[in-house]
Amino acid sequence: MASSSFHLCVLFLFASLLIPTICHGSPDDDHMALFIFGDSLFDAGNNNYINTNTSYRANFWPYGETTFNYPTGRFSDGRLIPDFIAEYAKLPLIPPYKQPGNHQFINGVNFASGGAGALVQTHRGMVIDFKTQLSYFKDVERLLRQQLGDKEAKKLLTRAVYLVSIGSNDYIFPLVTNSSFFQSYSQEEYVEMVIGNITVVIEEIYKKGGRKFGFISSPPLGCLPGMRSVKPGNSSDCMEELNAIVKLHNHALSQVLQKQERQLKGFIYSNFDSYTSFSERMGNPSRYGMLRVYDYLLRSKKIEKRISHENYKILTYIICCEGFEEAKSACCGSGPFRGVYSCGGKRGVKEYQLCDNASAYLFFDSVHPTEIANQQFAKLMWNGTSNIAWPYNLKALFGLT
Repeated sequence: MASSSFHLCVLFLFASLLIPTICHGSPDDDHMALFIFGDSLFDAGNNNYINTNTSYRANFWPYGETTFNYPTGRFSDGRLIPDFIAEYAKLPLIPPYKQPGNHQFINGVNFASGGAGALVQTHRGMVIDFKTQLSYFKDVERLLRQQLGDKEAKKLLTRAVYLVSIGSNDYIFPLVTNSSFFQSYSQEEYVEMVIGNITVVIEEIYKKGGRKFGFISSPPLGCLPGMRSVKPGNSSDCMEELNAIVKLHNHALSQVLQKQERQLKGFIYSNFDSYTSFSERMGNPSRYGMLRVYDYLLRSKKIEKRISHENYKILTYIICCEGFEEAKSACCGSGPFRGVYSCGGKRGVKEYQLCDNASAYLFFDSVHPTEIANQQFAKLMWNGTSNIAWPYNLKALFGLT
């Protein structure tokens, strides 16, 4: 988005919090639901309501500071990829399954849990693992059949899109815990276990009516600020041994999705190449920026202090000649690259630094993207070309009835 001339394209947006609507009766013929599974990239607050600790939660400041102006449990300064996908699909924000009082699932529901993996042993006992998320989905499926009747429930589940982000924690977890797990298996065998568990869940969702799936491949995990910070000598280089296994995972996921497309009647999917998308932004950050108007004014000294929350609700987005300023270090954290997972000061390390402008950063904390980055990835997932989201993008999946 770099340009030799200073060009501002302003789009007005009301950023007030959307409240999930409670629907009664049968869905309209054109109604589409969104069911979300996965890890912290997608967790909208489920970990707020389970017996875990602050290492697996983001329900404290400065998380949520950008759009919501309070911490929601999302691992970012603002909205996540599924929040934008729901907006593009003309749905309300999809609530966490564990949110108290949430008994209406006609628009879908979010099962994702920060720290979750495809393997049960990944952060066992502290998160909602992928198979447990599946069991919750089965409970929702039974409840929908009770509320809507078998025919309407089947129609809703068949037309719905199932969004999945899982696997990354399975590769980070053994490294950060000094586990001997990698020594017990070859990289290929370990990836096969992870993909095998993902395949089982997909096939179970398919048996319950799921046909349209959206997947996000694992990003270059070795290049996250948290991984850069633990490299010997604090080198700015990525941890390439971790990236190598991520590439094996992404290739295996692609292969199994193609296989399921051939074997499961009516199975269609979108596979988003987040590895390339992250890599491009880390390699050329200035090309991909998107700044909030307020942040731009603040940094250009046209205003000197933060505006009120009420005025903040009516903001503008600008797409301009200035991109991300920082794509290696995090906005919030401590240590080299702010890669120590200390954002908010509630995870054992109280001291941390917080940048003035999260929109200038690719990463908000040591492992999670900023809202601006999430929006960019969501747009690519929604209407990206076949070189980045294939064989369909999510807009096409929502358009298929």
